[in-house]
Amino acid sequence: MTSPLENLCGPGQPLRKEAPDAKEFAGLERSGLMRLTDAQNEANSLESQFDLAYNAAHALCLAALRRSGYRSANRYIVFQVLPHTLGLGPEVWRVLARCHDLRNRGEYAGDLEVDERLLTDLINACKIVAAAVHKLPL
Repeated sequence: MTSPLENLCGPGQPLRKEAPDAKEFAGLERSGLMRLTDAQNEANSLESQFDLAYNAAHALCLAALRRSGYRSANRYIVFQVLPHTLGLGPEVWRVLARCHDLRNRGEYAGDLEVDERLLTDLINACKIVAAAVHKLPL
């Protein structure tokens, strides 16, 4: 039976198969954890904390995807496949998807309005992802 991740591979699809690389995985996890730590520094502006937390979440989700033997063609897919890479449900990936949309509005339209509640939700979701990534076998 074909896996859900394999169903997303092929021409015009968002994933491609690529053997996992332990060094790449370790680097993505390390980067994600450092950014998550920095995102919790309240001396930073909300926007900076958001940027750090979003990029931490992306690095950690990408680490999980790469550990599963796939590479993404776009940023968003790493959040959508969390049920298949880390067994995480919509309570996590929906927060990350909402933050991805906000990040894009900020990057491409200059419309980045972050509030404390969304930042808290993002950091909490990122912590859940980090814990799940940490449990992955090497």
